[in-house]
Amino acid sequence: MPSPRLIAIDMDGTLLGANSIVSPRNLAALRAAEQAGAEIVIATGRRHCYAMKVLRELNLNPASALVSSNGTVVRTIGAELLHRTLMPLSTARWLCTHLADYRSSLVVTFDAVNAHGDDTRGALVVEHLDTLHASIGGWMRANEPYIAQVQPLEAALEADAPIQMMICGPVDLMRRAETLLLEHEGVFAEGVSPLERIHTAEVALHRTEYAERDLCIVDLLPAGCSKGSAILRHAADRGLEPADILAIGDNWNDVSMLEAAGRAVVMANAPADLKTLAAERGWTIGLSNEEDGVAAAIESALAL
Repeated sequence: MPSPRLIAIDMDGTLLGANSIVSPRNLAALRAAEQAGAEIVIATGRRHCYAMKVLRELNLNPASALVSSNGTVVRTIGAELLHRTLMPLSTARWLCTHLADYRSSLVVTFDAVNAHGDDTRGALVVEHLDTLHASIGGWMRANEPYIAQVQPLEAALEADAPIQMMICGPVDLMRRAETLLLEHEGVFAEGVSPLERIHTAEVALHRTEYAERDLCIVDLLPAGCSKGSAILRHAADRGLEPADILAIGDNWNDVSMLEAAGRAVVMANAPADLKTLAAERGWTIGLSNEEDGVAAAIESALAL
């Protein structure tokens, strides 16, 4: 099999170690892949600005794509906007009502960036602060310059449409919220819901779970948005086929990307049920993020 021409890589739990840093070996592998002619595409649930806090120091090709917010926005590393999908305001308002019992855990995200790709205050809007600080305190502190508290939340949804919404908290609580959402025919879960349901869906649900931290993040995106759809669109724009793609991920929000690729590697630190799915689908289960699993996958692919 020829070497991949596009390598799609998740960030947290995949490219990054527990210290949220790219290891020297992983960075060397990224540079080797670029030198071999492959485009490195980082695909993350993070916003562009939040991802660039890490990626800016890596000096990757500025023309390479960064898929952010789980596929709703694609910019180059150099901040050129390539694609963006907005959630209809009516859908966002409905979600605020439907998730009445989870509003204290709800974050609304807007693509409010300047010319350099940096967020401005109001890129993140919340109604309450205390519950979010209890579950994702580090993230809240890191993003404080961009967070606006608006009560009621609907007041932020009068003019500008968001790119996504998010609820987060303990795993059991978020699984109940996910069940509530999936009871509605307008919500589609990537990799979970029947494929025919996607045709009536207004919202794409993506779950990221960290069992060791008792934390689950449920991202709610405009229908049709996913890491996988963004990667396939970008590959097509580059004249590439799925067979040209290597995808590396560690969590449920990576499934669409893994499905889209000709070759898929799931990290050893992935949730157990995702590794079971990987085995069923013939995906490679690689090393963990603490063992430089990204570098090992790229080195193996480049050696073929």
